Amino acid sequence: MADNRDSHFADSLLTFLAGAATGFLLGILFAPSSGKETRKKIKEQAKKGQELAAQGYAKVAKEAEKGAKVVKEKAEEGIEAIREFLEKKKSEAVEEKPEVPEDLGKGK
Repeated sequence: MADNRDSHFADSLLTFLAGAATGFLLGILFAPSSGKETRKKIKEQAKKGQELAAQGYAKVAKEAEKGAKVVKEKAEEGIEAIREFLEKKKSEAVEEKPEVPEDLGKGK
């Protein structure tokens, strides 16, 4: 369940960043300015967008790392539970040796 939430968060974050970058660019391109001013604004906004993307990537990477850690821990817990179960069944099987009737090995 946490994986779906993390995945949804990452998708939402990337969608937001793409929308913000598009909005910045369109706002700059359609604003009445000279070519030099427009290029300067585009460069500044691209730098801001790059910083936002880097921050977003860092957040997503951190969340993914947390998720991977949780999955690893749960897998280790599952493996340990299986080992304990098998050891229990093994010891039960050893304790419950089948009884061999006395006359089984004797002839008639």
